[in-house]
Amino acid sequence: MTSRRTFVIGVGVVLGGAIGYVASVRRFPSDRTPEGAYARIAKAVNLGRPKDFFAYLETTAQHAAYSIADYRKKARGRILATYPEPDRTRLAAEHEAEAQAADGSDLFALYAERRGFLGKLRRDLSGVAKVEINGERATVETVHGTRYAFRRRPENGIWGLTMFTALLVAEAEKAARDYALVEAAAADYSRATEAPSAAH
Repeated sequence: MTSRRTFVIGVGVVLGGAIGYVASVRRFPSDRTPEGAYARIAKAVNLGRPKDFFAYLETTAQHAAYSIADYRKKARGRILATYPEPDRTRLAAEHEAEAQAADGSDLFALYAERRGFLGKLRRDLSGVAKVEINGERATVETVHGTRYAFRRRPENGIWGLTMFTALLVAEAEKAARDYALVEAAAADYSRATEAPSAAH
């Protein structure tokens, strides 16, 4: 009887959890709507998980995050391979955190921590008062009067938040310029290393 009761209780707990999960998902509007994307961002912010709302950034912001990580990886690789000390250790350390981001969502989470994205959003997020849609753009206005701009992502129809796009694009452009400088310096260092051996 005891084992049967334990089994019944266990089944009840599992079913209750499953029902609760399904109910929580159903409460969210589709992420193919601006309010659905906003709701998922609000949930991720409240849970302190910026990676969870990377999917709800607009496409340009996502591409920029991937570019930053890629340029930093390549720059750090060239620094470690060609730069002399002490520059090698110092500059490799400067690029390390961004270079170790596995993908764009990891890079975004790093920036969110460094720049206080979650704190800013927590202060401003509240219930949706109204939504304005104009073609591929939309604005979610909260009950506190804060307005969040979204753009529909062409590849999947999800609405993406635009508030971090300018910052991420600027950082991607900076990372590209930094990589070009690293590559030029690395070429100089390589030539300097090869010159003495060529003289012999």
